[in-house]
Amino acid sequence: MTGSLREAYQKALRDLTQAGVATPGRDARDLTAWAAGLQPMQVALEAMAVFDSGAAGRLHAAVAARARGKPVAQIIGVREFWGREFRVTEDVLDPRPETETLIETALAGAPADRILDLGTGSGILAISLLAEWPDARAVAVDLSAAALEVAAVNADIHRVTDRIDLRHGDWFQPVEGGFDLIISNPPYIAAAEIQSLDRDVRDWEPHLALSPGSDGLAAYRELSANVSRYLNPQGLVILECGHQQAKAVAELFQGVGAGNYVIQKDLNGHDRCIKCSNFS
Repeated sequence: MTGSLREAYQKALRDLTQAGVATPGRDARDLTAWAAGLQPMQVALEAMAVFDSGAAGRLHAAVAARARGKPVAQIIGVREFWGREFRVTEDVLDPRPETETLIETALAGAPADRILDLGTGSGILAISLLAEWPDARAVAVDLSAAALEVAAVNADIHRVTDRIDLRHGDWFQPVEGGFDLIISNPPYIAAAEIQSLDRDVRDWEPHLALSPGSDGLAAYRELSANVSRYLNPQGLVILECGHQQAKAVAELFQGVGAGNYVIQKDLNGHDRCIKCSNFS
């Protein structure tokens, strides 16, 4: 049985609304486009196009998964970040717009020759910077071997495989040498806050990448304790943080010799990124 693209979208919208999904219109559009092999903007432009039975089956399964809370990016397998599409699976965090604040902060300065991305996940930070800085090279570390497999796919997609060294290990453990930029989006959600997260995050994203337990600052303590051994003179540290953590993170890095720090806000006006420099 076939129908139109518009009819398929409208049914998906009704089903997602009834399921209580927070953004039913956007999700219905994105899933309908994916099922039809189109870009999201084409759903309105191609409204009367035939939506065949194969597309209908894909959309039905996708809507059912979204109604259970599975993130759209995991369903369709990709997420746009800094103008590029990245492969996403259940083994990595779903890249969020606020994390683009780290890329914006890095690109506001001079290009780094050597980058260290700690807890790389899908590789979005290192790969985005390598794509912007064609002379740069990066080492990207993650404790999850499955996450590194996703990062390797993304490095290949964006043609930076020859400039990125993916390493399996815990923070600095598999790293040697000095870096001009150390960047990270570490786990920072306090253990007590996990159950209050949206189910899309709580039930579907890897807890290893979300929370270090306790007060959420364990990763920053680890990073600050070791950063001076791996940062080149005049190097920068750029980290994502929770919107109530920036001052605490800044104090940790001041305690190990950071002479300057800047807190950057995301597009929602929340403290989201801290840049540390002038280490003594």
